[in-house]
Amino acid sequence: MSLKLNTRDVDGVMVITVAGRITLGEGSSDIRDKVHELAANGTKKILLNLSDVTYIDSSGIGELVAGYTTMAGAGGTLKLVGLTNRVKDLLQITKLYTVFDVHEDEAHAVRSF
Repeated sequence: MSLKLNTRDVDGVMVITVAGRITLGEGSSDIRDKVHELAANGTKKILLNLSDVTYIDSSGIGELVAGYTTMAGAGGTLKLVGLTNRVKDLLQITKLYTVFDVHEDEAHAVRSF
């Protein structure tokens, strides 16, 4: 399954719903491109909804970190919601779980901005 991104505005927060596999060469650059595009257009609040991510590898984790860094450099914020067990485990193993602002449900995450 290829990666699919769906972007929508929820109360001033750009929510990017990610579905599929985030792996080297199979979608990770799509996330990077979308975050860069939104940051360049002045977006300051991005929420990545990862509830439909079926698999993520180390390059996918790297893209999440790159998105976080891009937004921080642009004076914005990137948060995560809907982590699958695999994504949550990888973020905990790599000690990145404490770097990201992670939420369980989208409504709560949107309000947290």
